[in-house]
Amino acid sequence: MTAPTITFGEVTDQPLDLATHEAAVADRRAGAVVSFQGVVRDHDHGRQVTSLEYEGHPSAAQVLREVAAEIAAEPDVYAVAVSHRVGPLAIGDVALVAAVSTAHRAAAFAACARLVDEVKARLPIWKRQVFADGTEEWVNCP
Repeated sequence: MTAPTITFGEVTDQPLDLATHEAAVADRRAGAVVSFQGVVRDHDHGRQVTSLEYEGHPSAAQVLREVAAEIAAEPDVYAVAVSHRVGPLAIGDVALVAAVSTAHRAAAFAACARLVDEVKARLPIWKRQVFADGTEEWVNCP
């Protein structure tokens, strides 16, 4: 059996591309590739968001790779690719991309969901939201 692959796990200030992540997890054994894009929306808790900015701790890339490695080590997973963007983002920009390949769709959906949940729970990245009324808030900031 071939070892699972962590195709990449990166934190970047460059735009993220879903197709690149999906291609990165392609595997001849895979019957399923499930991917996810986290997109900047124009609202949060009933308030209009005009823009946001992500700031990452210097350890963020390492933590992202650790999370990817944990998911890739699961028995049904063939390959994992995940990236998170930092810096200023506009409404509609992609902040997080994840892709997972497995033999079957149920395993791929489950693994991709775990990947996204773990990234959101553990990645030391903070979000500053700017609202239409001129106020702002930091989310996930200690």
